[in-house]
Amino acid sequence: MRRYITFVNTIYFILISFLVNSFVLVKASPLLLIPIIPLFILLNIIPGIRPRGTKTLRIRLCNHGSVLLTLFAFSLIPSIIWHILLAIRTIPESYTILLFSALYCTISSAVIFWNGILCLYFTSTQMGIKWRVIGALCGMIPILNLMVLTKLIRITSREVEFEIEKETVSHNPELANICKTKYPIVLIHGIFFRDSNIFNYWGRVPHTLKLHGAVIHYGQHQSALTIKESARELAYKIKLIIDRTGCEKVNIIAHSKGGLDCRYAISEFGIAPYIASLTTINTPHRGCIFAEKLLYAMPENVKNKVASAYNATLRAIGDETPDFLAAVNDLTAESCKKLNEKLSFPSGIYTQSVGSVMTNPHSGRFPLNLSYRYVKNFDGENDGLVGESSFAWGEKYTLLRTNGKRGISHGDMIDLNRENIDDFDVRAFYTELVSDIREKGL
Repeated sequence: MRRYITFVNTIYFILISFLVNSFVLVKASPLLLIPIIPLFILLNIIPGIRPRGTKTLRIRLCNHGSVLLTLFAFSLIPSIIWHILLAIRTIPESYTILLFSALYCTISSAVIFWNGILCLYFTSTQMGIKWRVIGALCGMIPILNLMVLTKLIRITSREVEFEIEKETVSHNPELANICKTKYPIVLIHGIFFRDSNIFNYWGRVPHTLKLHGAVIHYGQHQSALTIKESARELAYKIKLIIDRTGCEKVNIIAHSKGGLDCRYAISEFGIAPYIASLTTINTPHRGCIFAEKLLYAMPENVKNKVASAYNATLRAIGDETPDFLAAVNDLTAESCKKLNEKLSFPSGIYTQSVGSVMTNPHSGRFPLNLSYRYVKNFDGENDGLVGESSFAWGEKYTLLRTNGKRGISHGDMIDLNRENIDDFDVRAFYTELVSDIREKGL
């Protein structure tokens, strides 16, 4: 198959190299434009548009852009060689043919380039904001632009290969029901986020779980309340899910503060009979020392201004009564110590916790790459927000690490940036997690 792809791309390369440098032939015989123009249009549409193994339009377009930019980059070599030879032949007698040929080549190549780059910018998730900005800033700097272009092609080519592999696995009939649990899954978000159809808090995870048979619901609670008030709201939401679906119980997977909210709801608001399992993801069960230090160190007027700005933003995204300071204060080590003394441990409910740590902040995404070192001073190993010593709770505890430089941040655990991380496949992790819950008969 690879030989076939290489052969086809070689044909595309030869045709594109010929077409963008065909001015001399067109000048001698303008009728050649009749076959050249349709062929050029086809070569801007066909390459890379139908990779084997995917039906996803986004992946097709991403692959199309990557292939076009590869062909564009390689076609620069024969274009340069051709125009050097043309210059030797025409200079000093005439500059006209050389100038018009160079203009013809530049415009034709630009069409191919912009076709490819726009496909990548509009479809790639792995380029992120960082490489989009770098690409835009370096676009007009010779040599550097080619280096950046090579990097973009490498990123998007890997993305296409990875996504095709994931799609193949997801649509395997033998794996269609591995996440079909007895009771539905309820995903509970953390602080300062809301469940949204526009930007799913859990990234690509829910779609993957559904492909494997899972039934998914969301907490749909406000993003910045005290743990007690969030728990009260969640208790109501979960009872509503039970009443509407008749499912009797639910399996909860809660991220960050959401884990504390659920523990409180189970202990204090009477929903224990409706919960089959509770899995907490990177939840600060023993609080965050750095949050405590930050609150105490920040001047009162600055603290109030930050809180007002956050509360205004949170109202805009749907919160009715956001309280930034109260929500953050509940995550301090002192508050969580009191919470743990208050809450009873749920009996008859399978409980487990998961945590992750970053190993190097340099490869992480903003802003957790900046906060990592600060948190480390107070909490030791951490995920950019929460120290590792705070994660463990329940019957089973799993700590995730990577062998590479990247590590796994607080945001990576919910696929916040939709990033494919070496040594950690977030979608595979949740598939295995839910599959294990299914095997327990829950």
